[in-house]
Amino acid sequence: MKFNEFTLDPFQEEAIQAIENNESVVVSAPTGSGKTLIADYIIHKHRNDNQRIIYTAPIKALSNQKYKDFSKDYGEQMVGLMTGDFVINPHAKVLIMTTEIYRNMAISGDEEVKNISYVIFDEIHYINDIERGYVWEESVIYSSLNVRFLCLSATIPNAEEFSRWISAIKKHTVRTVTSTERHVPLEHWFYDYELGITSAEKIKKAMEIPHYDQVMGKRKKRKWERVPEPNHIELIKSLGLEKLPCFFFTFSRRDCQNKAKELARQNFFPKERPALEFFLHKVHQAPSDVHKLTSVNILKETLTQGIAFHHAGLLPVVKETIEELFAQGLIRVLYTTETFAVGINMPAKTVCFNALRKYDGLNFRPLNTKEYFQIAGRAGRRGIDDKGYVVSMIFRPTFNYHEVKRITSKDIEPIRSQFRLSVNTVLNLIEQHSPEEIEKILRLSFYSYQKFGEKFDKIPSTVLLSRYSSIVRKLKKFGYLEQQHLTPKGIFSSRIFADELTIGEIFATSMVDQLNEYPILLTLAVLVYEPRETYKFKQKFPDDALHKLKGILHRNEYLSREKKFLELETMTSIIHPMYHGKNFFQVLENTNLLEGDLIRLYAQILDRLGQIRKASTNYKLLAKIANCEGIIRKVLEGIYEI
Repeated sequence: MKFNEFTLDPFQEEAIQAIENNESVVVSAPTGSGKTLIADYIIHKHRNDNQRIIYTAPIKALSNQKYKDFSKDYGEQMVGLMTGDFVINPHAKVLIMTTEIYRNMAISGDEEVKNISYVIFDEIHYINDIERGYVWEESVIYSSLNVRFLCLSATIPNAEEFSRWISAIKKHTVRTVTSTERHVPLEHWFYDYELGITSAEKIKKAMEIPHYDQVMGKRKKRKWERVPEPNHIELIKSLGLEKLPCFFFTFSRRDCQNKAKELARQNFFPKERPALEFFLHKVHQAPSDVHKLTSVNILKETLTQGIAFHHAGLLPVVKETIEELFAQGLIRVLYTTETFAVGINMPAKTVCFNALRKYDGLNFRPLNTKEYFQIAGRAGRRGIDDKGYVVSMIFRPTFNYHEVKRITSKDIEPIRSQFRLSVNTVLNLIEQHSPEEIEKILRLSFYSYQKFGEKFDKIPSTVLLSRYSSIVRKLKKFGYLEQQHLTPKGIFSSRIFADELTIGEIFATSMVDQLNEYPILLTLAVLVYEPRETYKFKQKFPDDALHKLKGILHRNEYLSREKKFLELETMTSIIHPMYHGKNFFQVLENTNLLEGDLIRLYAQILDRLGQIRKASTNYKLLAKIANCEGIIRKVLEGIYEI
């Protein structure tokens, strides 16, 4: 069978046959095997009817990329985009959005998610994410019974179980389609400071060789000799030109930049102009102050040798330009973080890992098999390479042979439910369903199915309702719920999808009358800010406005307990100068935040402002919200498209 001039693989044919039968499909196949072609078929199949297709992605960058790709393939009039920052053509035939946006629309019964044929979940294995996984689960649960799903993922060992769950709660056939074959097979290697590119077995044997002193019978105490760390420059040299281009994955944004600079200063590659000239032409479209950024100046130095870096802390124009340069074949080595491995269809001949451990916000831990193979799957270009190469740097003092083999041998990580009831979920359940319906809905989680199997709908209600009842008690205590009906404050907060009660206490009460635009921006900044020990802020602005805001918040029983407000003075560093007319680059000088991190913080504030605008009918508040949005748009003008 052929489609779009491609001869389909057996797993693609099987998925398309299921779609022709109006079934949902869960596709589990290696990265780069052509899963997106199945999504293309759905769009092609429904191109002339009146049903819509929703395409959801786990991150905004992937949503934006898919919007560009689909607009090019099907025409801009047929494709729309909805993220927290952008709304383009929201009534389009094909609507692309982040999974959070779809979940929010599905649970609140939004008109835009009516008359849908298929919802396509790209990277469905994100259901495993501890913080966000519930979003995918609720997206399935709260979708209409008429909707069919196409769930795309890299290898899922328990894909059949996931399909059975969807079938059990949605009462229609769900086909599981799996493929384990890669068109470009991978070779997995390791880099040791002494042995170079080698196998894990040879590193293990080298470490088992007795030390010289032990061989000669000398056991006197001596100072511990520090084992050298493997060097990324030596690894790139060992690869040679024949195994490039290369993605070098490191889990630190600043490390990406530093490593690119270090490699460039070795003058390992011949110097050429095209990549740099293309880059300078692109960034010329941004404000002139962009040339003051450390990241831009490093790229000016490295791009002449085809060396670059890519991470979420860069300006959008810089990230997009690096992606274009890589697609043109003008980058030999790209140092990048793991976000580049999510969905962006740009394979390289070789993938290198700086380490097989990462910091997850709490501590350092080994990669799980899904994380490893998601990244490793970027190695090997279909139609170009006979094989792809994956090389992981090994530091002997932390080398655990059995752990390394477990991570790199096979993707064995099943998907597990991360279901948790949020305040927003409970508010929407109460608003739209009877107590009997709520109890039935709460039985539908993947968690219930994994724990109780086919008897999931017979679970004792006490198991289900403890968390629900706890949230209900809190809603009653603070005036969001009376007599099983939402109060005006409760209705407002049912339209808010993060910090629901905190935002409700401020913006759905008379408290907001005491706040002008500056404390509103400051309050929202604190709610979206995620502190890190490495973040630094030069000047803070503890003025009368801050003192007044602290007093207002402290007098509220609920808000006085909110620990996020301890960072209010910190956030004056980036809100005060913006509010008083400083431009983006002037604000950036007051902190060590990377430019992309500051953009993200401002964009998240915009997202919260948008939620408040949709939730409120207070015309005075709406005027303040519009002014706040204008202040942020001004500081992002020319830097970040809104």
